[in-house]
Amino acid sequence: MREIWVALLFLTAFAVSFPAAAQSPQSAAGAASLLEVKPQDRVLGPADAPITIVEYASLTCPHCANFHKDVLPNLTQKWIDTGKAKLVMRPFPLDEPALRAEMLARCVAPERYYPVIDTLFVTQDNWAFSRDWRGGLERIARLAGVSKKDYEACLANKGLEDQIVQSRLIAATQLDVNATPTFFVNGKKFEGAPTLPAFEQLLSGLAARS
Repeated sequence: MREIWVALLFLTAFAVSFPAAAQSPQSAAGAASLLEVKPQDRVLGPADAPITIVEYASLTCPHCANFHKDVLPNLTQKWIDTGKAKLVMRPFPLDEPALRAEMLARCVAPERYYPVIDTLFVTQDNWAFSRDWRGGLERIARLAGVSKKDYEACLANKGLEDQIVQSRLIAATQLDVNATPTFFVNGKKFEGAPTLPAFEQLLSGLAARS
């Protein structure tokens, strides 16, 4: 059912937004423009940090959860909290639970976005793969101080839903994103496994050249 839902979601968004033909991957300049920080982005770290890490992730992706639990805390301590780098997590939902979870995270105040994301990843096994994933999300919403009324209004927000679907569409058709997590560091696609040593090597090299 998840694969069918994603296909329908993608095709519907594609038909509305790009009715003529599929978009080709962007040139380097075009990709750099798409990867610039946008007003709707949630930024972890100082806005003027010289290194920008853009992550396309799904909240139901186990590999994304592993990155946020095992790698990001170390990167945050050494690179983000020290002002050397910032992280921008952008949604690339793989299924409906991921879409709704992202909507929940974006319905709280921007400064609380990443704490909610952390909670969603830490508790991923408890809600993401459950038949009652809506109930699981509602429990997380309550822990985040979101009332039942506000939670229901959040998940019914068509504008927010379209924004998240559009994020996936642009990433897939113009940035050649086809898996999660996918990272771009200072506009260049990160190749290989997103391990702590690999990120340390890349970020150290960028810092040395700046």
